[in-house]
Amino acid sequence: MRTYDLSPFWRSTIGFDRLLDLVNDTVDDGDTFPPYDIERISEDQYRISLALVGFTLADVAITAERSTLTVEGRKANEDERDYLYRGIPVRPFRRVFNLADYVQVKDATFEDGLLLRIALAREVPEALKPRQITIDVAGNDHQKSDRTQAA
Repeated sequence: MRTYDLSPFWRSTIGFDRLLDLVNDTVDDGDTFPPYDIERISEDQYRISLALVGFTLADVAITAERSTLTVEGRKANEDERDYLYRGIPVRPFRRVFNLADYVQVKDATFEDGLLLRIALAREVPEALKPRQITIDVAGNDHQKSDRTQAA
């Protein structure tokens, strides 16, 4: 694992604290369970799909908080079966996804008891979207009125 020194960025940036914390705290712990996909559906829509074979709807919990999405799974009661071979893993898991600003969880579906799909969308508030600014001519009311009539 490499460690990066981000102190030069801290000295020359303002307001990027969260981004630098994400870069600094990102750790690949090697745990690949459960397998998942992240898809971009359109410019502002995404979908996370997790393969949850062996889990039921009651075994899975999804929590959305501010800038994170957490999916947790734990078998409620383990069957007392006598397995000769157990190839379907059902161990407890906790998967955390960091969400960008204004990304919201729209819905979640559990398809055929195998695949958990979580729909996400970026919804930027109207006040923060780009808008056209009119330009007025300062000090000369005559030019302003001529320009308004021409438009």
